[in-house]
Amino acid sequence: QLQASGGGLVQAGGSLRLSCAASGRTFSTYVMAWFRQAPGKEREFVGAIRWGSGITMYADSVKGRFTISRDNAKNTVYLQMNSLKPEDTAVYYCAADRSRWSTLVNLYDYWGQGTQVTVSS
Repeated sequence: QLQASGGGLVQAGGSLRLSCAASGRTFSTYVMAWFRQAPGKEREFVGAIRWGSGITMYADSVKGRFTISRDNAKNTVYLQMNSLKPEDTAVYYCAADRSRWSTLVNLYDYWGQGTQVTVSS
């Protein structure tokens, strides 16, 4: 089970940190990812982390502004979002896959509920 939290309303240029708490299985070998979906748009890849190694990858649109990290003790993955822009407004989802290192929505097997992020201009 994945539980996302931390969304909210922030002004452009501000920061938010999203959390994804994992439970029910051992995610230490999984790939954990963040996706987002804006109104009227398809769900898109934001970034991912290999839980074991900590290797990350990001979409070009967030590279340099967003950072994914994990806390093994808390079984939680984070998405630190800085320099937020109005175009970052979306529902953010965390997802997990056993091993595939992918940006594709349909390759992730486990999903949390979304958390709304709204960036005002």
